[in-house]
Amino acid sequence: MPGENLSRDEARERAELLTVDGYEVALDLRSAVGEPDTGDEAGPRTFRSQTTIRFRAGRAGASTFADLIAPSVDAVSLNGKDLDPAAVFDGVRIALEDLAEGENVLVVDARCAYSRTGEGMHRFVDPEDGEVYLYTQYEPADARRVFANFEQPDLKAPYRFQVTAPEGWRVWSNGAQESQEGEVHRFAETLPISTYITVVVAGPYHYVSDHYTRTFDDGTKLDIPLGAMCRKGLARHFDADDVFLITKQGLDFFHDNFDYPYPFGKYDQAFVPEYNLGAMENPGLVTFREEYIYRGKVTSASYERRANVILHEMAHMWFGDLVTMQWWDDLWLKESFADFMGTFSMVEATRFANGWITFANNRKAWAYRADQLPSTHPITADIRDLEDAKLNFDGITYAKGASVLKQLVAYVGRDAFLEGARRYFKQHAYGNTQLGDLLSVLAETSGRDMSAWSRAWLQTAGVNVLTPAVTYDGEGRIAELSVTQEAAASHPELRPHRVAVGLYHLSPEGTLVRYARAETDVAGERTVVAELAGREKPDLVLVNDDDLTYCKVRLDEGSLATLREHLGDITDPLARALCWSALWNLTRDALLPARDFVALVLAHAGRESDIGVLQMLHAWAQSALVHYAAPAWREEGGRALAEGALAELRRAEPGSEHQLTWARFFAAVAASDADFQLLGGLLDGSAVVDGLDVDQELRWAFLSPLASHGKADEAAVDAELARDDTASGKRHHVRCLASRPSAAVKAQAWATVVESDKLSNALVGATIAGFGQPSQRELLAPYTASYFEAIERVWAERSIQIGMDVVKGLFPGLQDDPATLTATDAWLASHPDAAPALRRLVLEARDDLARALQGQERDAAA
Repeated sequence: MPGENLSRDEARERAELLTVDGYEVALDLRSAVGEPDTGDEAGPRTFRSQTTIRFRAGRAGASTFADLIAPSVDAVSLNGKDLDPAAVFDGVRIALEDLAEGENVLVVDARCAYSRTGEGMHRFVDPEDGEVYLYTQYEPADARRVFANFEQPDLKAPYRFQVTAPEGWRVWSNGAQESQEGEVHRFAETLPISTYITVVVAGPYHYVSDHYTRTFDDGTKLDIPLGAMCRKGLARHFDADDVFLITKQGLDFFHDNFDYPYPFGKYDQAFVPEYNLGAMENPGLVTFREEYIYRGKVTSASYERRANVILHEMAHMWFGDLVTMQWWDDLWLKESFADFMGTFSMVEATRFANGWITFANNRKAWAYRADQLPSTHPITADIRDLEDAKLNFDGITYAKGASVLKQLVAYVGRDAFLEGARRYFKQHAYGNTQLGDLLSVLAETSGRDMSAWSRAWLQTAGVNVLTPAVTYDGEGRIAELSVTQEAAASHPELRPHRVAVGLYHLSPEGTLVRYARAETDVAGERTVVAELAGREKPDLVLVNDDDLTYCKVRLDEGSLATLREHLGDITDPLARALCWSALWNLTRDALLPARDFVALVLAHAGRESDIGVLQMLHAWAQSALVHYAAPAWREEGGRALAEGALAELRRAEPGSEHQLTWARFFAAVAASDADFQLLGGLLDGSAVVDGLDVDQELRWAFLSPLASHGKADEAAVDAELARDDTASGKRHHVRCLASRPSAAVKAQAWATVVESDKLSNALVGATIAGFGQPSQRELLAPYTASYFEAIERVWAERSIQIGMDVVKGLFPGLQDDPATLTATDAWLASHPDAAPALRRLVLEARDDLARALQGQERDAAA
């Protein structure tokens, strides 16, 4: 039998044979506390998992398998007949032979392992108080690490969970708790759902409750108990009131627009430690990374991000949980919709009315990068197996898909789109769907042929480039304005785009304002925008004004010259964000020297009012310096960024979120002894920036560059941990220690991640983040060969999540010279049969490196 992977063909064959009627799952989690229950000290800590599955088979005598990843199985019975676990269980699957036609009952008694990787039943020990916290995370296929099942999304079933937990613990699952007898907690049966969205959370969590009530037009009343929880150590920071506010606003929005009452009873939200994802849409109990509980002062962009995630997961209750994709090919049916609806609902129902600016500037940047990688794929992807699925939670499936749906709403109309969603839910509730199921209801409600739109936007890959071309008459007015469309040779599809073209000029007050706008359908290689002929000459032509379509935008020479001098004078924040996005894409495409982008940031970022855009500009400026600037200019560019950041820090309004953002950026780009002296003074109190509250999170932000530049030793880092001996403090401590400029430190960090599996997922991530410092290129050079020697073994031996973290995080991208590109190509050429998912990660890293080298060449020629 194959290993942990599951192919689409196997899943299809099993779904044709089986119908699952229900699960009864009993977990004994008392082993989570105290000494491990295994006599083998090297073995994993385990818990007892008992599962009864009632299912029907379409043929007598047929064979299939159940999924279970467990250290051991004590007993298996099928239809009352005991099976020898040694004969039927291979570590990942249970062979089921000679099925009865009609009803079958499988009973499995197993010892499953607690996880340190965030996959399955994750166990976390809080360093602050020694308390143990558990939670599950399964997508796409890790429920089999907790109980025996048929692990594929189209074999939905109801579940009954029973959990035996240590005394004093609280336990939650998808359904409401029906009873508790001593240590045994029993939960209500769920509606039919997929394995990957079942959930258990257990431990001494701090829990806050509320409720949501809605009365519908027919007089019926819906009451939803609300809950929110976190570790006890975070309780003093937990702003549950704001979580509940966004939750209620979201429930109002979705009930207003979906005409399908929330069907899953209660609505709990758990903020859990060492979480690999942003969040997970388990019906009745959504899980989030606990970093969304803020220990110090953050900007409004952080609260907007959290609100967006809360609403994204809520949208999944309908798109994904109520109606689920048949197989991971149609992952976009839930993720693209949730990504779009998260922003759509946030803008319309909450205080974050500028969410589409963040979407245009931040979310789309993720999509544009992903869509230019060699691994880009259509939104409706070809997912052969679970490893493919794991890697397709990417910028295409989420952000490009959401961008295309935003355009679809403009194409079919908001009312037709939402009516299509309503019909989709009612027709397919508790079922599974494919692309055609959605397109058919949208065709009904809009009266449009959706097949051509689908072929162009969902079934092809790549991003188009739209560029304005303007000619003028003798009076200086526009004679003709056209938009040219291009596509990469690898993905030559030219698509229909509904776009707005905006004309901007400098006002007498010195602002850059729009004075004309035209919407048009761009199709083919060249489209003339006749409506703008005869208008006065603009200082700026902005294609895709208002961000109606998904494309990269180019600038004509006159517009680029205007932005160099007046970008900060654009009054409309969305237009400003779109211009920044266009400039960043020019930099990544080696059409604008990195030093020019840095100069634009230094000249204009200080006037940026949108804090999310400002934070993105800081990230892009750092990336420009580290990856795209010519090596000979890096030192000069680094000094300029640090000087500019410090000037803006001192200029910012005391106590403002802009001041905080510039303080963090200054720490990130600090380059001189004077910079480090100031950071040290802010830590020890000998220096003060008026209005800047140096809280614990900001202390770590200031200590980090001191450690990586050798200005803070191990004792200083340990002393900071003593001040902040918490889970968050431990992660910062590990990262700072790994960042120190020492060959011995790098060797130890490498060994703890690559040669050992003792660290949890969070500490693996912290170590990797500390290991690769841009100021330590020479120190890291020896690890290029080590990387290529290790990655295939790491991929085979570690979980998919840890394998992804190591392969992506330790790729020698900072060794940015052609030799590294050659080494990467050599590995790819000599490993044609490596796991496709592993090869994809290496190919993507290679593409980033090649793009960086092209950018450096362009910058050197400037």
